[in-house]
Amino acid sequence: MSNYIAMDCEMVGSGNRSLLARVSLVNSSGSLVYDKYVKPTQPVTDYRTFVSGIKQHHLNSGENFNTVQREVQNLIRGKILVGHSLHFDLAALSLSHPETDIRDIAKYEPFKRLNNGNTPSLQLLAQHYLRQNIQSGEHDSAEDAKVAMKVYQAVASNWR
Repeated sequence: MSNYIAMDCEMVGSGNRSLLARVSLVNSSGSLVYDKYVKPTQPVTDYRTFVSGIKQHHLNSGENFNTVQREVQNLIRGKILVGHSLHFDLAALSLSHPETDIRDIAKYEPFKRLNNGNTPSLQLLAQHYLRQNIQSGEHDSAEDAKVAMKVYQAVASNWR
């Protein structure tokens, strides 16, 4: 599974838009290979701290968006990308990735059955497959990326 990388992002609000605030990538062993805060490209109107864990000081010392975008693109190129609701993360990064190389655990049909056909939360999947409680307060993109990778690995041999 060395060709696999999991990603999770945290967002902040700018009016009715979501802006990228943090990106975390882990390898198939669950080791953090990338974790950066991102300077906002527009004024932040809502840090969403109660969910995102993001505070103003994190972004003040953040990296330039274009730099983060380029670095993430280079890290995920040619990899199988694992995550939960990856379309939001890829959109926030203004990136695309080949559909055949995406393992989005939010869209996996057997997981949807756990939630009456609806998209299961990462929290539900972690509890069901890993017996792990996550996101009891603020989210942590590094933890969420690790959990997404572990959940995927629990079913990888049956993935279709």
